[in-house]
Amino acid sequence: MKLYRIGALIERDMRKFLRSPTLMMVSMIFPLVQLIVLGYAFGGKIRGVRVAFVDNDHGVEAIKVREMLQAVTAGPRTFYLVDYASETSAVRDLRIGLVRGVVLVPYDFSERVEHQDRPRLVFVEDNTDQSLSSALQGAMQGVVQQLGTPEVSSPLDPQIALNVVEVYPYIEYIKYLLPGSIAMAIFVVAMIGGGITFIDDKSRGLHEGYLVTPIEGAELVLGLNLSGTIKGMMAGMVITIVGALIAGVVGMWNPFRLLYLTLTCAVAALTMISFMFVTMVRVDDPMVPRAVFGVLNTLLFFPSGAIYPIQGFPRWMQLIAIIDPFYYTVHALRNLLLKGVGIAGIYHDLLVLLGMACGFLVAGILLFKRQL
Repeated sequence: MKLYRIGALIERDMRKFLRSPTLMMVSMIFPLVQLIVLGYAFGGKIRGVRVAFVDNDHGVEAIKVREMLQAVTAGPRTFYLVDYASETSAVRDLRIGLVRGVVLVPYDFSERVEHQDRPRLVFVEDNTDQSLSSALQGAMQGVVQQLGTPEVSSPLDPQIALNVVEVYPYIEYIKYLLPGSIAMAIFVVAMIGGGITFIDDKSRGLHEGYLVTPIEGAELVLGLNLSGTIKGMMAGMVITIVGALIAGVVGMWNPFRLLYLTLTCAVAALTMISFMFVTMVRVDDPMVPRAVFGVLNTLLFFPSGAIYPIQGFPRWMQLIAIIDPFYYTVHALRNLLLKGVGIAGIYHDLLVLLGMACGFLVAGILLFKRQL
């Protein structure tokens, strides 16, 4: 055994490693990104939740209720109020996800307060997210308790109660996690098809065969992305159906529901595969995508709200969610699987995803090199 031979192997491998600064940076940055993202992605204090306020009473005591709720908005900032004219419109928006709770002041609330006749407030909540609904319930209970204290002028009957109405049956955590698992399955296919396979094909010379044909760059980019979209959609629908059967999602075989789920998986797959393609279109080192995927997985999946509501994130992570295709995919799938809503609950997410996909495709076509 010769030490100089071992030293030569070490030198060669280190030279190869040092010639890839991207790989070096990712290997050092990934643990830091994981620490920061995971450290802030769980257990944060819920803030800034949209809650509808419906005042059917319009009396003095109803005004006091509004003032107490606005004190929560100004203080702990757990939620902020959005005025609605009717309970019907407020509950409709609750079902499609525009608000996460509805505070209803009954028409006889002030009269019951005056006669000490068990005044009650009604709180209708979206219970598909247990962390968020628990935070809202706690804030509402605190408001009710303060309304019954002597510090409030004309104090209410201490027996004032809060009627909590859950719009949906109890949601098991496995059902809550299912949309995130579907999005992850689509992203894994995107990572493989839009990253690893793309780079491996270039290194094996398969792209050289494409480039000697009359195929234009735009045609090649669209062909690769659409084939990846089909594979991603298939993976997403398999996980959707199998996961729904395991989790016990009710009404899974409704044809319109299946249509909307298929459409969502297709649009999400197109967005994610085109994102991975534009990320790797100028990369030649086959080791880079394998290193980058860990960072992307952490940076995109956890801020999406798949595990914990984004209202509990710091501001900078909420900004990541706004530009994160995972967020819109999870939101649309959660509306379809847990709430059973139709196109009204997902069209905004699909439009955003389609806009992202078009932008990524255009960027991929512009960045794609016609030569090796």
